[in-house]
Amino acid sequence: MVHVVDVHVGKRIRQRRWLVGMTQQKLAECVGIKFQQIQKYETGANRVSASRLWDIADALEVDVAFFFEGLKTDEACNTTADSIPADMMGDKEAMDLVRSYYAIPENQRRRLFELARVLSDVA
Repeated sequence: MVHVVDVHVGKRIRQRRWLVGMTQQKLAECVGIKFQQIQKYETGANRVSASRLWDIADALEVDVAFFFEGLKTDEACNTTADSIPADMMGDKEAMDLVRSYYAIPENQRRRLFELARVLSDVA
């Protein structure tokens, strides 16, 4: 079973790699592994060991803590990966929801956002 922390770390690896304009192949070469392993890390399919995360952080020129930024403790403890798509932007329903959300006028969109936040706190 995929763990939400592994998915989060993988997304952060991908975000940083894209930001610095590095390919999966180049990152893999820097770290000394095959690019397919980078793919598995980025999707959360494989867990990144501490030493490998250290090497990836060095290659991407960030602190190891970067990969955990934005991760909330309650998400890591109480959320299952089944409730969060591994690639949110690859999920058609999520993308339709985002498009619809931004089609709503800004003042109404803010109210809808607050409603969604309240509903998620209750759930």
